[in-house]
Amino acid sequence: MRLDLYGLEKWFGGQAAVQGITETISDFQALAIIGPSGGGKTTLLRLIAGLEIPDRGGLAIDGEQLDFSREVLLRHRQRIGMVFQAYNLFPHLSALANITLPLEKVHGYAPAAAREHAMALLERFQLSPHASKKPAELSGGQQQRVAIVRAIAIKPRFLLFDEPTSALDPEMTAEVLEIIEELRREGRDLIMATHQIGFARRVADYCLFVSEGAVAEAGPASELFSRPRTAALQNFLAKVLKY
Repeated sequence: MRLDLYGLEKWFGGQAAVQGITETISDFQALAIIGPSGGGKTTLLRLIAGLEIPDRGGLAIDGEQLDFSREVLLRHRQRIGMVFQAYNLFPHLSALANITLPLEKVHGYAPAAAREHAMALLERFQLSPHASKKPAELSGGQQQRVAIVRAIAIKPRFLLFDEPTSALDPEMTAEVLEIIEELRREGRDLIMATHQIGFARRVADYCLFVSEGAVAEAGPASELFSRPRTAALQNFLAKVLKY
């Protein structure tokens, strides 16, 4: 996968969330975006997802320039799988219906085919006993796993993860990270914003360190974590890896 960012900027209320990011990341499978809270990770991810429109600059994915017109953005969003930190499941629908609804309404599946496809994925990820349960009846880890199943059910071009374990306890965090790692081993392309530095170090092949809305350091994950060049990244890693 290739990602090109050209002078990307996004402002909210007169404050820059992303400011002037220009970066070319070629031939990666798993990209990790790390950095302090409020530093711009989620905004950058939402720009890549087409959920935010930049105030300046642009981006291209696999050499295809993203046009921020309404029609193009809708097609772009339909082709990627997004997993949010707050799960974003429909509370009034069962786990199964949360998966089948986009398959039927957006991707043209017949109801029977959507159900068969969804149930096969729920079975794969040990969620089939919970197919009829609504999100409130599921643990946080189960809800996030359903959200991951929903994301991969559409056979996406690539997957985006926005702090997918931030609301989970350690045991549930481990379950979700194991699924993400399994998806990476399958060859799926991933972009993830995460505070799980050890996981990012193990799974990512390229990493962006984003702070104060800018990319403060970037490079192959093995190099960036073992030999950070900037004082900002050195200090960040020292803090997050201290305990």
